[in-house]
Amino acid sequence: MILGKIFGKITTNHFKFMVEHETTKFEYLQVYHKVYDYVLCQVTEIIRENDSIIAECSIIGYKDENGKIKSIRIPFEPGTEVLRAEDEFIKEIIQLSESSKGAFIGKLEGRDIEVSMDLNKLLTKHVAILAKSGAGKSYTVGVLLEEIMNQKIPLLIIDPHGEYGDLKHPNLDEEEKLEYYNLKPKGFSNIKEYGDTKINMELRPLRLNNNLNADEVVHLMPSKPSGSQIGMLYSAIKNLDTINFTNILLELQHEENNAKWTLINSLDYLNNLDLFSSNHVSFNELVQSNSCSVINLKGVPPDVQEIIVYKLLKDLFENRKQNRIPPFFTVIEEAHNYCPERSFGETKCSKIIRTIASEGRKFGMGLCVVSQRPARVDKSVLSQCSTQMILKVTNPNDLKSITNSVEGITSESEEEIRNLSIGTSMVAGVTDTPLFVNIRPRMTKHGGDAVDMIDEQVNFDEEMTDFQSQELLPVIKPKTTIKDLKVMSEKPIKEVHQTLIPGYLFLCKENTEFSLLVEMINGEVVSNLDDFKTKKIPDFSKLDKKEVSILRFAFKTPLFSIEDLVSKGAPLDIDQILDKLVIDGLLVKKDKDYCLNSDFIFGNLAKNACYEKINYIKVDYHDKLEAKQDIDRIKEKIGKITTVLDIQNCFIVKYEIIYDDT
Repeated sequence: MILGKIFGKITTNHFKFMVEHETTKFEYLQVYHKVYDYVLCQVTEIIRENDSIIAECSIIGYKDENGKIKSIRIPFEPGTEVLRAEDEFIKEIIQLSESSKGAFIGKLEGRDIEVSMDLNKLLTKHVAILAKSGAGKSYTVGVLLEEIMNQKIPLLIIDPHGEYGDLKHPNLDEEEKLEYYNLKPKGFSNIKEYGDTKINMELRPLRLNNNLNADEVVHLMPSKPSGSQIGMLYSAIKNLDTINFTNILLELQHEENNAKWTLINSLDYLNNLDLFSSNHVSFNELVQSNSCSVINLKGVPPDVQEIIVYKLLKDLFENRKQNRIPPFFTVIEEAHNYCPERSFGETKCSKIIRTIASEGRKFGMGLCVVSQRPARVDKSVLSQCSTQMILKVTNPNDLKSITNSVEGITSESEEEIRNLSIGTSMVAGVTDTPLFVNIRPRMTKHGGDAVDMIDEQVNFDEEMTDFQSQELLPVIKPKTTIKDLKVMSEKPIKEVHQTLIPGYLFLCKENTEFSLLVEMINGEVVSNLDDFKTKKIPDFSKLDKKEVSILRFAFKTPLFSIEDLVSKGAPLDIDQILDKLVIDGLLVKKDKDYCLNSDFIFGNLAKNACYEKINYIKVDYHDKLEAKQDIDRIKEKIGKITTVLDIQNCFIVKYEIIYDDT
């Protein structure tokens, strides 16, 4: 179809034509050139002047005898007819991959033309997926991961928000959309999710290699040691056959220099993270054909996340260089937190990510960096990404960063990035010219949906009509949903009541910061949110020095007798104090021995930390209880065990299951 004719100023890069038939922005055109035959062009802007419509166009190029796209060197003639490009001509010029090993990511905007990415290039080169929050960044990553898993390429995902475990589940909500793309819902059974089992018991325990070298030990220290401390550390390490935190700590005990205590405290902190082990996760378990390993870091403190990412990537990169593990593809979500631009500071994992970005392609370690703040990602890492998938970005600094790091971005393209609709991506690096692609629906369930802070409907049965009216509240909900309860229950469930329990989220600090959830009915710490299990906080203000001393002894000695106490200098009538502590419920007597009551928390509060965040949502409920405890009194009790930095009030959702006995 003839859309119009060229007029006005014409260059080898741009021209205008008067629109005679309906034309849209980013429409592909083919224009005949007497030297180059048909040339592919694209509309970049539509302008209305009085009764006329003018289309401004950029020239993409033509295919030479070697099959390569080249720019024209002679402008078009005025009056040349502009045609709507045929699909086959577009495919021929921009060379969209149709191989069986292509990653189908969507369709060219405005056309029924599939766009695929060459997975061979992805594995040997690198990808950047950039977008503002809520623009579909994680959704797009999921589409790419599905295509990679379909080709059985090993995957490793650094997942700070715990949203990629849902790759196991099929997307049953978008079946009709998937049909349009000739796809069906699909879940992948080869997903292995690793993380902190104290936060999520469903995860596999993540254990890092405890076999370290001296440089790694120094690098992992929470604070940079002084020159004399480094000398002391190296002196201790040189005598060791196996370098690990336990052996170093034992060796440092023999040092007479008081500077050792700072080192010992730092190493003790690292050792107590329960991350490093001689029985670490096998590298061949993490990286194997037809397998995806998700490192779920949800709830893990940022400083610990840095340690995990550094040690894991360093060890895997070394093993890949020695060909001990197969080539694999690594995805780093929220990359600006792990490899920030140097003006924003360094993290423990910055250097290893820069190394992988610059050298990984030589050794078959592909990298995908994902970020909502491109301006904060290390420029040397971004510049190594030969393929970019850019969704909507509006921040001026982020746009400038993209323009400086992505080849082929013009001023027109930069403006379009700002105006992209949700689910549309500008893809650069797949072809010689950036493409605008409507990302296809995911075959797997998307785990990155934001919480709806305006209105959240809970999936209750229709017969449940006795809800109170909704109101916007600060809420902490269990991970287990009502739907999950019904699926997992061995007995038929009639209904599930939701009760709102008043509570406070305490931000505390021992060796690191953590949150503690306290319900305000009995003033107890919620140790398990899903089952609503709680533990009591002892009131040390009501105890005398002797009683506190016994409890401290009991904290260090899991099971003890009166004879044990007497041998440590306790008076012979100590049994009276023990009897009082048993009556108060703080101690439990087992035959002739005593131990702490596990219903109480006497220390190590971080073991009972809450990793769920407060969300301000409208939530349905049956009952909303009133607080019965004094917050100042609770704060005082917790303050005797740990340092309280901040408190925040909330409501805790508690489920009460009513079974159908009929």
